[in-house]
Amino acid sequence: MGKFTVAEFCVGGGGQALGLEAAGFDCVAAVEIDADCCTTLRLNRPRWNVLHEDMRQVNGSRWRNVDLFAAGVPCPPFSIAGKQLGTNDDRDLFPEAIRIIGEMKPKAVMLENVPGFAATKFSDYRDRLRIQLLELGYESDWRVLQAADYGVPQLRPRFILIALPKKKMSYFEWPTPVSKKQTVGDTLQDLMAQGGWEGIHRWVKNAQAIAPTVVGGSKKHGGPDLGPTRARKQWRELGVDGLGIANEPPSSDFP
Repeated sequence: MGKFTVAEFCVGGGGQALGLEAAGFDCVAAVEIDADCCTTLRLNRPRWNVLHEDMRQVNGSRWRNVDLFAAGVPCPPFSIAGKQLGTNDDRDLFPEAIRIIGEMKPKAVMLENVPGFAATKFSDYRDRLRIQLLELGYESDWRVLQAADYGVPQLRPRFILIALPKKKMSYFEWPTPVSKKQTVGDTLQDLMAQGGWEGIHRWVKNAQAIAPTVVGGSKKHGGPDLGPTRARKQWRELGVDGLGIANEPPSSDFP
């Protein structure tokens, strides 16, 4: 059996796309509006069909009957870190996602967003999405999933919506959480030891915890660090300097 195909929108740096690749999906389209993200994607995955385009200008019929439509549409309209303007925020691209799904007619749909989208204040919006998908022939379900429950050593809750044709939805099952959560130390041990660092075992023993949410900068603020003060403090307790990002693992004489 060949790989499944996926057309993904708002790909960003490709985190979700890499997960889909690991799950057996072949990326037939990776649509992203940010030029730097597209450069990153092309360097990391030269064979992906990376498209530097605005999804508002894309016609989904280019990928008719693809196996999966996936999108992590912009989260600021629903994030607790913002004003949560929802449909009144011009960055709300859920309507564009619905339009493209109608044009594309994929076999399955996956939409991702911040956990704030699960808040009661957005229940009408979610219900409208459900009805729109139903009109396109899809039944849908959603949950807030915590990445740490599925083998990722990071606290990262995300809203996930799955939609399938009405006759297929009954076959879908949400994933079962892993029995043992991964820690930062166990996950990064091999990488941190590549330079011959003698203190690796001490570091691994200290880093037996799950990391805070990994965040990046933005075009308005931020930079090459691991987040705000509280997050950097948590990283420091794990033996990680959150004020910068290293270019290589610790050397043998690293203290």
